[in-house]
Amino acid sequence: MAYLALVTGASAGLGAELARQLAERRVNLVLVARDEARLEELARRLRHEHGVAVEVLAADLTEPDGLERAAKRVADPDSPVDILISNAGFGVYEGFESSRISDERRLHELLSWVPLRLAHAAIPGMLARRRGWIMNVASVAAFTPSGSYGAAKAAVVSLSRSLNARYRGSGVRITALCPGLLDTEFHERMGADHLPRLPRIAWADTRRVAREGLRGLHRGRAVVVSDWRYRLTRPLISVIPDRLLERTTTTSE
Repeated sequence: MAYLALVTGASAGLGAELARQLAERRVNLVLVARDEARLEELARRLRHEHGVAVEVLAADLTEPDGLERAAKRVADPDSPVDILISNAGFGVYEGFESSRISDERRLHELLSWVPLRLAHAAIPGMLARRRGWIMNVASVAAFTPSGSYGAAKAAVVSLSRSLNARYRGSGVRITALCPGLLDTEFHERMGADHLPRLPRIAWADTRRVAREGLRGLHRGRAVVVSDWRYRLTRPLISVIPDRLLERTTTTSE
């Protein structure tokens, strides 16, 4: 039996890599993002290279209509989504004191409300079928005082842990994937100077992060901190003063 996965933020970066690795496993796909042309190109390649069925759903998830169209697709009983991956995201470059409140609202809606809405659409059908997997892409920023971005990601981690504890015994597994810095368009869109100059070793490999996330999801792990560098440093976070952490942490995706 072929499974079906819906991936948001699938047009580039980690979302596109997750879609590729799922296609390699012969999982059919629904790709969601704003850029329809890029989604269609990725869909064409995945169909050709892996022989999977791929749907394209172009939608802006920060708009009510776009989000509800995605939620309706997730909940469709005639073509059920077995694997839901909420990956779409963006960051606000300006400091909290100077950012636009409309940008802050969009950030929290996309990073924390959208995963909640889509999970709420997915879980009833998954419970009825007694199987389902949900991955919410969070960030190691969830564990640090890293502004409103980290606060939104912390909400995603908390939601994922709660839902996994509640529903894992019923066959539905929910995982928060927490990567560190990834070399993707996320940082390019925020501007070249939003991060200090970092050595190559500071950046995690997107393919490895996707692979570790999917493995953790399959195993039913509530939280996956991806890439060995970030797994090694996470225990230190609890003993470093917040004021020092705040000076050194940056957004990641």
